[in-house]
Amino acid sequence: MDIYQVIVYLNNSLLVICAFMGILKYKALKNTEKWYVYYIIFLFLIEALSKIYMICFKVKDLGFLFPYYVSGDFLMLASLFIRKLNLSKLGYVPVILLAGFFLVETPGISYEIKKVISNILIICFAGYALLMEIRNTEIDDRFMAADSLIFLYYGLSVFLFFLLRQIATFSIEEAGMIWSVNNILCGFMYISIIYTFARLKK
Repeated sequence: MDIYQVIVYLNNSLLVICAFMGILKYKALKNTEKWYVYYIIFLFLIEALSKIYMICFKVKDLGFLFPYYVSGDFLMLASLFIRKLNLSKLGYVPVILLAGFFLVETPGISYEIKKVISNILIICFAGYALLMEIRNTEIDDRFMAADSLIFLYYGLSVFLFFLLRQIATFSIEEAGMIWSVNNILCGFMYISIIYTFARLKK
C-alpha cells in the first residue's frame, strides 16, 4: 500500500468518525451549526456510494457521481454560510440555480471547471464568514477553526488544479503526491470539525 492510499484510507476513517461525532452531538448544535453535520453526512454518503459501486458492482469509472458531488457540496456549504451570515433568503435562488448548473451537462464546460467555480464561490463564502467572525469578537463562534480549514482546503484545491493544468510534465505518481497534500489538508479539516464536536456540551 503506497502513501497515497494510506492518506485516502486515513481520510475516509476521519470522515466516518466525523459523521459519527456529528450525529452524536446533533442535539447540542444550534440550528445553523447543524449544517456542518448535513455537510459531513453528504460527503460520507458520496464516499459510501463510491465504495459500494467499486466493491459490490465492480464499477471502475465513478465519473457519473462527480456532478452530484460538485452540486451537493456547493449546495450544503453555501446554505451553511447563508444561514451563518444571516443573508437574505433570496440568496438561495442563485445558489439553487448554480447547484442545478453544476449538476447538468453543459457543452463546452467540463465538470472539472464547474468544480473550480464551485470552490471559488465556497472560498468567497468562507472568507467573508471568517472576516465577520474576526471583526465581531463578541461572537463566540465555535466553528471558526472549521471555517478556516474549509477556506484553506478549497483554496488549495483550486491552486493545485491550476498548477496541474499548467505543468503537464507531471507523471501520474507526481500528480498523486501533489493531490495527497490536498487530501492531508482535507484530513485536517475533518479533525478540526471532530475536535469542535468533541468540545460541545450536551
